[in-house]
Amino acid sequence: MIQRPAYILPAIVVAQFLGTSTWFAGNAILPVLQQDWDLPASAVGGLTNSVQLGFIVGALVFALLALADRLSPSKLFFICASGSAVFNLLIALWAENLNQVLLLRFLGGVMLAGVYPVGMKIATGWYPEGLGRALGFLVGALAIGTSSAHFFSSLSFQTWQPVIYAVSVASLAGGLLVLLLVPDGPALHKGKALKFKDLMVAMRHKPLRASAGGYFGHMWELYAVWALIPYWLSVWSLRQGIELNISFWSFYIIAIGGAGCILGGYWSSRIGSRSVAQVMLVISGCCCLLSPLAIDFPFELMLLFWTVWGFSVVADSPQFSALSAQTAPKEVVGAALTMINAIGFTITIIAIQISAMLLNMVAVEWIMLMFAPGPVLGVLSLRWLKRLQEQGA
Repeated sequence: MIQRPAYILPAIVVAQFLGTSTWFAGNAILPVLQQDWDLPASAVGGLTNSVQLGFIVGALVFALLALADRLSPSKLFFICASGSAVFNLLIALWAENLNQVLLLRFLGGVMLAGVYPVGMKIATGWYPEGLGRALGFLVGALAIGTSSAHFFSSLSFQTWQPVIYAVSVASLAGGLLVLLLVPDGPALHKGKALKFKDLMVAMRHKPLRASAGGYFGHMWELYAVWALIPYWLSVWSLRQGIELNISFWSFYIIAIGGAGCILGGYWSSRIGSRSVAQVMLVISGCCCLLSPLAIDFPFELMLLFWTVWGFSVVADSPQFSALSAQTAPKEVVGAALTMINAIGFTITIIAIQISAMLLNMVAVEWIMLMFAPGPVLGVLSLRWLKRLQEQGA
């Protein structure tokens, strides 16, 4: 049993929360930018996907260069959280049009690849046992962190720049917290640079493919739903004739997923990661199908609907991370996780881009139906994984 200070996990969780606060900064200020710069509704696709693409590129570059193994993960986390803060801050200090914002969001996404995955690597160095529970806290912090820009946007600022300042300061604070309080753990695993042959070994492993299939279905739904929440709420508000603080309720819906991740982590120690992920996929899939009906719900029922969806849509994420780590061949775990994350975030780009294109043609509540095949694929993949495990594959 590893002896560790009691503050280690809380410090990592808070740092993860602060370090990921820039993720949806562009989305949070988009309504104001649309007015100031005359942007179309479809701009949500570019603003979201520029970060997603940057994250993919960053994750692959970090893996190819094995940066988290050549450098101290704690120092790398600080460097990348600080870099994310700088690129985000330049949106307020330098950017004058959408293309410049997209470039800065892309570069910020590259830096986030050294925050979210590296934060998980730091955690595994201190908590090699009980991984599902620890990842529940970390992905929960990610959910709350990504929602924080919406929270700042919900405050009574007269311009959008204070939102950017706030999340930039938060990101820098997260990096400093890890640098000053969280050294590299005693169980830190030194991986190796990404190699093509390792990817081939991982792809041939059936349990990993089954686990990855569940994750890919989950990713088809997750970020697209998060990106469209403000639009769905805006449509509901107009139809009901009720004024909503769209930014605040967007923050609430995304942030409640943090509770789902944490509770899912506890449940995984009792019923297993696969069972938790499957239950959450079923619930979120049902919410996709109910979206066209929920647009006419009264406020209390609408809020309950989104509380359930926000809770479940991300609660399976840490369990898929745990399943991938558990099912991957031990000699290629690093390569397998990099490959799965890269494909998963590529799927989010496709789902978000299609959704953004449809916003000008289809009512947002019907677009949500497009995400339902993701949970269906996820459940089928997890059932395949269960059969493989029962067969001892």
